[in-house]
Amino acid sequence: MINNIELERASLLTYLECPECGTIHNAGVVNTVCTNCASTLFAQYNLSTGISKDILTGRPATMWRYKEFLPVIDEKYIITLGEGFTPIIPVNNLKKFTGDNEVFWKDESGNPTGSFKARGISAAVSKAKELGIQTIAIPTAGNAGGALAAYAAAAGVKAIVYMPKQTPKVFKDECHLYGAELVEIDGSISDCGKLVNEHATINNWFQVSTLKEPYRLEGKKTMGYEIAEQFNWQLPDVIFYPTGGGTGLIGIWKAFDELEQLGWIGSKRPRMVAVQSESCDGIVKAFHAGQTVSEFTDGGFTIANGLRVPKPYADKVILKVLRQSNGNAITISDEEMSVAVKEIAKNEGLLMAPEGAALWQAYKKLKASNWIQPGEKVLLLNTGSGYKYLENIM
Repeated sequence: MINNIELERASLLTYLECPECGTIHNAGVVNTVCTNCASTLFAQYNLSTGISKDILTGRPATMWRYKEFLPVIDEKYIITLGEGFTPIIPVNNLKKFTGDNEVFWKDESGNPTGSFKARGISAAVSKAKELGIQTIAIPTAGNAGGALAAYAAAAGVKAIVYMPKQTPKVFKDECHLYGAELVEIDGSISDCGKLVNEHATINNWFQVSTLKEPYRLEGKKTMGYEIAEQFNWQLPDVIFYPTGGGTGLIGIWKAFDELEQLGWIGSKRPRMVAVQSESCDGIVKAFHAGQTVSEFTDGGFTIANGLRVPKPYADKVILKVLRQSNGNAITISDEEMSVAVKEIAKNEGLLMAPEGAALWQAYKKLKASNWIQPGEKVLLLNTGSGYKYLENIM
């Protein structure tokens, strides 16, 4: 439990709110999903204080520079390994494809444990530490498990990681090296999620499954804060995002809403594009069919481990964001991802995860179809390091 929350208060966190039914939950106690309708809970902050973006001046270049809008009340509980404030890099040598568009990568591969998962896990583990939680469990396709193992080690809490057997060995080795307990499962991340839920209930573990607790989303949303700050508070026209569980896409959108409430940006929003693997493209199908929820879709192995999410828990919210933004959704094959990894590496000197490389192919397709307009500024999110995927790529 949090003690003396009014003393040394780092965060403007006020409560948790269900976006579906509006039920308010106490942020000072352990929460998972809405007790009324089982929806993901969103952290809410006091954003009407007139706080200026000048507060960022001189702060460390990590995601915790935005500590007022992150959920940890007492700074002593923040568990950080230097995650966040990743670079934005222009596409320089593939101009034959970018043409009259400015196209940039936000490269998350330099985060601790090599992916954007460090952001969400840093926030979730920090809040768990503040709430007195000692054992954290997670289902993962790879990167989130390694991130939890590392941050749990730094926090002095126990991590239990459930991972599909088909996951490349490097992700399993990573968990072992950080001291996590690894459980390998025949099946997908959905199968891992069912077992984690069952075992966590029996053993009283806290599970940080994607969007089944409120705080990983808060860490991921810092990508949105950084995008705004790094583009001098003028958002790009289009943002492409690899969409498995969808936490990052939802988090970036949440960040833009918060920044507008703060008065740091205006009302203009980018068009958001969800990019999925042919293996699990339920969001793409639901979006183009005009549906509000997706269907369970699992075509088996994909080289983009993080995109093998047969049915995202927050599919309703993902689809809502895509429609609110006048966005799009597109499917990319493993073969196309592999080609893109090599094309970007050879021409731009960046070795990307297949999930990130998928965005390059998606961009080229939507530009060719004129969905991307001349002169528009485009941002692609590379979510992880290709070094961890060499077993899949090669």
